[in-house]
Amino acid sequence: MNQKIESFLEPAKHLNWWLSWLNIFIGCAILAAGFVFFINPYNIVPGGVYGASIVLHNLFPSIQVGIFGYMFDIPLLILSVLLLGTALGARTIVAVLTTPTIMNAMERAVYPNEEALKALDPTQILGGRLDLSDHLLLTCIMGAVVIGIGTGIVIRNQATTGGSDIIGMIFQKYLHIPFSNAILIVDATVVTFGLIVIGFGGGNEVNATQSPFLLSFYSLISIFIISRVIAFVINGSKDDKILFIITEKQNLPLQKYILNEIGRSATRIKSSGLYSDEEKEMLFMVLSRKEATAMKIKIKEVDPKAFVVVTDAYEAFGEGWKALPEKGDINPE
Repeated sequence: MNQKIESFLEPAKHLNWWLSWLNIFIGCAILAAGFVFFINPYNIVPGGVYGASIVLHNLFPSIQVGIFGYMFDIPLLILSVLLLGTALGARTIVAVLTTPTIMNAMERAVYPNEEALKALDPTQILGGRLDLSDHLLLTCIMGAVVIGIGTGIVIRNQATTGGSDIIGMIFQKYLHIPFSNAILIVDATVVTFGLIVIGFGGGNEVNATQSPFLLSFYSLISIFIISRVIAFVINGSKDDKILFIITEKQNLPLQKYILNEIGRSATRIKSSGLYSDEEKEMLFMVLSRKEATAMKIKIKEVDPKAFVVVTDAYEAFGEGWKALPEKGDINPE
């Protein structure tokens, strides 16, 4: 019987495997597009490997941003194996090598000639139809959102884009710096490097009129938005609610509503009032925001004297919710 079930599920497993790989390539393409159309041409430096690559492109304009990405990522992958003993998955290696390849190809496709490509001139992207030189805050936000979506898709499919994550893990292991602080140090260093090279060094003609500090602020905004969008893509909006409902007696209408109408379950806890010493019943459950709203209306209807506590559920694991993370899974927080 089990063999029949497994054979029935086998095609679905293969389909999910192929879809997972397809999603990685889609995520890499979206990530690359965010840099090519919204970040690279305006010298916004969103930290990490590609932020450093944008800075170096200003020093060596004949070398594409994606090539610098290779120069950083490949040594970092090797360091990951040597210093961290990390067994690099095929998905991560493919994602790390695919992103700069797509980025380079995309840049060559949207710029009309080699000179425009070297300058990363936004006035010539797609014949000038996507020039946002007068709207740098908009391009900063748009670029960060697109990059965050692409990176989040890659991570959701059990891959990473490498880069500063590896540096953060090395700092954590050998310098005993918390991972989040290590990433902050890396990004701050890259933004400062960008301020010195691009800001005080002049940058391209488009950004020459922009204050170097203003460009740095745009970079910091993009770093924050990228991190939030990645977390949202991976974990969702996190607006689930925890409800504690305390009633005087067993409330069968409420229990039936939970099981039959909402389609959830709850944990029933026998309890008693500290002052009255009377037996009470407490229901503990996790619901979505909409379900919690409906539940409060139902409680008002069937037991208006109930005592109800509602609080945020940061994460919920188990049946009907997310699966518990495996060892090595990535937490964007």
